[in-house]
Amino acid sequence: MASGDFCSPGEGMEILQQVCSKQLPPCNLSEKDLLQNPHFSKLLLSLAQHVDESGLSLTLAKEQAQAWKEVRLHKTTWLRSEILQRVIQELLVDYYVKTQDTNLTSEDKKFHETLEQRLLVTELTGLLGPSREKEMPPLLGLEKADLLELMPPSEDFVWMRARLPLEVEEQLKKKCFTLLCYHDPNSDSDSETLKAAKVWKLAEILVGEKQQCQDAKSQQQEQMVLLEKKSATYSQVLLRCLALLQRLLQEHRLKTQSELDRINAQYLEIKCSAMILKLRMEELKILSDTYTTEKVEVHRLIRDRLEGAICLQEQDMEKSRQVLSTYEVLGEEFDRLVKEYTQLKQATENKRWALQEFNKACR
Repeated sequence: MASGDFCSPGEGMEILQQVCSKQLPPCNLSEKDLLQNPHFSKLLLSLAQHVDESGLSLTLAKEQAQAWKEVRLHKTTWLRSEILQRVIQELLVDYYVKTQDTNLTSEDKKFHETLEQRLLVTELTGLLGPSREKEMPPLLGLEKADLLELMPPSEDFVWMRARLPLEVEEQLKKKCFTLLCYHDPNSDSDSETLKAAKVWKLAEILVGEKQQCQDAKSQQQEQMVLLEKKSATYSQVLLRCLALLQRLLQEHRLKTQSELDRINAQYLEIKCSAMILKLRMEELKILSDTYTTEKVEVHRLIRDRLEGAICLQEQDMEKSRQVLSTYEVLGEEFDRLVKEYTQLKQATENKRWALQEFNKACR
């Protein structure tokens, strides 16, 4: 690429801010990338005029917003009917609970029975569905006309229908008060009028809190993207620092390693000599404390006596050796005489013992 294709550093930084702003989804680009690829930078800037933050085209984003609007509208309609259905079911459940504990009036019984009968017939009619083909048999052999015969009287239905909004409103008010006390426990001790006023503003408060959560989530995502960029930058800086430290160690530390080893060897040699002298000093100290002058004199006398005894034993051993040498000259004849003497001595001992036993027996 020619030098004229590159943009200035200030212009590259400006393009980087525009490209990496909210006009496009987060992209991991550096100023160096944009400086070296100005045509790609211009492509991103032109592309930012046709797409939104999520990367969709403006037309598609508009259609998607309209579709989401319709979905929310249908969802709201469905939720209303679902809430009304569940509130009516809860009214019937409360009615059955109350019948076990309290005595209800005839009007309450009539209202709830009419409501239950109407609701049951309506649900069963819905299960039958639209008109079926003739070849398909009806569910359980029932027709809509059979179910419509079970409808409550029209007078009771009109009366129940006039009372139903009040009951539903009361049930919804209890639920709203319960939700208010869950959101703000301090409201439990407030009056009913104050609770109603707080419930009126509860929706706005919840919407505001939801928006705050979404804003905090968006800020968190932006911070995460920024953190990832900084982590990548710091990692590269640390790698360069480690490479520099490694080069410094290779160039400088190895030159002084031999001198350092020599000094350490001398230090260890001197320390070893000092330890040997200290051990010798401790040994002499122990000897001097253990052997006093009196003990040394006694030991000297004992040694002299032992040496004298050793000399006498050596003289006796020398005499015995001479006698043995004399006997050895006699040879085998001397050995025979010794054996014969031993046998005679043994026989004499046996006869002496036998004589002693004989004398004991005579007594």
